[in-house]
Amino acid sequence: MSSLPLHIKSGQYRALWLTTAAFTLCFAVWTIFSILGIKIKADLALTDTQMALLMALPILSGSLSRIALGMFTERWGGRLVFSTLMYIAAIATYLLSLADSYDMLLVAGIGLGLAGGGFIVGATYVVSWFETQKQGTALGIFGAGNVGAALTTFGAPFLLKYFSWQETAQIYALIIAISATAYLVFAKTEPRRLTNFKPPKFSEQLGLLSDIRIWRFALYYFFVFGAFVALALWLPHYLIDVYGVSLVTAGILTSFYIIPGSLFRILGGFWSDKYGARRIMYWTLGISTICTFLLSYPPTHYSVKGVEHVFEFNFHLSLPVFVLLIFTLGFFMSLGKAAVFKHIPTYFPNNVGVVGGLVSMVGGIGGFLLPVTFGMLNDVIGIWQSCFMLLFVISSISLMWMHYSIRRAERMEWASGQTVKNLPEMTTPDAFVLNDWQPENKHFWDTKGKKIATRNLWISIPNLFLAFAVWSIWSIMVVKMPTLGFNYSPNELFWLAALPALSGATLRIFYGFMIPIFGGRRWTALSTASLLIPCLWMGFALQNIETPYLIMLILALLCGLGGANFSSSMANISFFYPRAEKGTALGLNAGLGNLGVSGMQLIAPLVISASVFGGLEGEPLTLVLQNSETHSVWLQNAAFIWVPFIIIGSIAAWFGMNDITDAKSSFKEQAVVFKRHHTWLMCWLYLGTFGSFIGFAAGFPLLSGMLFPDVDPVKFAFIGPLAGALARPIGGKLADKFGGAQVTLWNFFFMAMGVIGVLYFLPHDGAAGNFGGFFGMFVLLFITTGIGNGSTFRMVPVMFLTLRQKALGKGMEKQAEIEGNRESAAVLGFISAIAAYGGFFIPKSYGTAMSLTGAVDTALYGFILFYASCVVITWWFYARRNAEIPC
Repeated sequence: MSSLPLHIKSGQYRALWLTTAAFTLCFAVWTIFSILGIKIKADLALTDTQMALLMALPILSGSLSRIALGMFTERWGGRLVFSTLMYIAAIATYLLSLADSYDMLLVAGIGLGLAGGGFIVGATYVVSWFETQKQGTALGIFGAGNVGAALTTFGAPFLLKYFSWQETAQIYALIIAISATAYLVFAKTEPRRLTNFKPPKFSEQLGLLSDIRIWRFALYYFFVFGAFVALALWLPHYLIDVYGVSLVTAGILTSFYIIPGSLFRILGGFWSDKYGARRIMYWTLGISTICTFLLSYPPTHYSVKGVEHVFEFNFHLSLPVFVLLIFTLGFFMSLGKAAVFKHIPTYFPNNVGVVGGLVSMVGGIGGFLLPVTFGMLNDVIGIWQSCFMLLFVISSISLMWMHYSIRRAERMEWASGQTVKNLPEMTTPDAFVLNDWQPENKHFWDTKGKKIATRNLWISIPNLFLAFAVWSIWSIMVVKMPTLGFNYSPNELFWLAALPALSGATLRIFYGFMIPIFGGRRWTALSTASLLIPCLWMGFALQNIETPYLIMLILALLCGLGGANFSSSMANISFFYPRAEKGTALGLNAGLGNLGVSGMQLIAPLVISASVFGGLEGEPLTLVLQNSETHSVWLQNAAFIWVPFIIIGSIAAWFGMNDITDAKSSFKEQAVVFKRHHTWLMCWLYLGTFGSFIGFAAGFPLLSGMLFPDVDPVKFAFIGPLAGALARPIGGKLADKFGGAQVTLWNFFFMAMGVIGVLYFLPHDGAAGNFGGFFGMFVLLFITTGIGNGSTFRMVPVMFLTLRQKALGKGMEKQAEIEGNRESAAVLGFISAIAAYGGFFIPKSYGTAMSLTGAVDTALYGFILFYASCVVITWWFYARRNAEIPC
């Protein structure tokens, strides 16, 4: 019998059914492009990839909003947040009806996406009304609101018989607005908010994300929900083109997938309460793997040579068999969706919003990435069943990870004789954890510490090399793409060169705080593995010159994952070394890691000129030379070439690196660095060094190609980044010997002189300029950026250790060392994030200056003024006789 008070029990089912009905309507709006998109495609003559992007964009915006919406719901309550979301969705749906261009449709789609974010709001609200033993069933019933997709696939085709797609959108907008008002009026405040409820802090909520179980649940949900949404959007298109059915028939048949994929979520919740989520997930992933394998088999003609005759026969899935398989797939996906969310209130009862928000966000991202990928696979591979091939791979990986985790738990159960509730999968073995780390203790360092630190450093370096290589892919791509038929303007090309730096810089702000939360070993392995996403996706997109520019922009943003790795890598290595050797160690890690830029610019031109994978990488593009000769170019190899090395690097980090116990800290403990004014001063200085390095690397090939059209910049592009990367360890070594501030001060002076030299050799007033001098000055600039990178990074640990020693006083040296290392690691990550924006602003300043004045001079004069300000700041705060913190 339930122990809940009577007034709560009486409100349970009112909250459940009201929220489920509202979510059903939100889901119908969220998937509106699955049907309206077909009409819109015909009206605007969209390609398959453009249509896939249009269908998927609301899924992306709705998914990305979920973690924030979950946090907001925990703080402000589901009634207020859910009704607000529905009003926003109603406005966006009405604006959709006014759109008359593809770009306007994309903007409206972003607003529509918030309707999908309502899932985590409703789930958090519903869970708060039910006791633990009923939460699975309650969430199963609520999650059945996914059937809203069937409302669209079944009902929208009939509306389109009598109304235009614009009028249909207006009908949707009216219905969702009325529902928002009803929800605001009739929904009640959660029971816990009627007592002395204290909302959690955002820092506490974010701290939960280091739990690896959450990411395992997220992978499951990427398949059971992300693939469900993707197929709900993709199947009408698939059925029409593969089986030749009508739009109405395609909508009805898709409903045979969506309805079991939604309604049977109730059964999945009930069975999860009764039999356990582990067992349900085994059935879900096992049967899904079988179904996707069968669905991925393309129509095939076989010829078997016998003794006297040739036997010929065909294999293909008939429409009835196809419908049966997708019905089965949808049924087990529905069970899996409920089973995944059964885990969350059980393991994280007070944080359903933020944990469920992350899990559902990853699932929703699957709903965005998969339809877009389906379209590109069609364009490149040319096999309709390629979408199911991809899903087979995802379900297989999920099944193997789950089985590995459960078997580890069972072994622990057998050893202890107790049931293990919280699965210990992928926990850090004791051999990988350094509980007593004393780098400042000379005996410890000489006998044990140096060997361990060196091993971690030399695994970190190649992983950082790969990160920089992926980050800088577009510096070469933008030079080659126009000659291969990609019709982009110079300003659009500068955007592609600059966007990886923009996203990388933004992600660095978060990556810099991840090492103390996740651990250096684990985060290095996972962040390196994440580079597979842009590399694999780019490899397919670059094979088709018709790939929309917007897709290229998204891929450029994803390459920022490589740039983000720098801040976490440097923060991690800083924990391993004593103060006297930090400059050299950080210089080696960053300097040799920075070689990834020159490595990409050296290797990419070589691998794109030949079929290095024996044809497995796809067909080449054709380059037409001025003499009408043709040349094959495998542009995709610039991305594919790194895939095997990324896999090797991730495995090496996972099994070869270490986590340091003393490095563990919360975001709140690290956030104190934002109050130190030296943090912001070092942001400015490092923007001048590393920001210049990555900005010059990203913009030099395209800039030199435009200023000196008779020169092939690809042949020379790698030399500057190579010189800068090799100079970085020298800068660290000089800073260890002479002091970081003195080296940094003189370095900025020479950087300003280098820019003046570039100006001198530019083309002017009809004169052709001097490429040799221009190139030489840029090489000098790259060398000075490398030296400055090493010297500024040497300043930070000395600076913040000194600050903590002064603050804590004598007798607290060990604590000062721990806090100083922690703060300097956070600062190193943060300043590297801010500095990486230089990779965006420098190429964009070139493009803007040339657009406004027809020349690049204005941008270069701005650089000189900036370096002059860096000289003044370094001298006043760190290099003069009575400086605030001599370092």
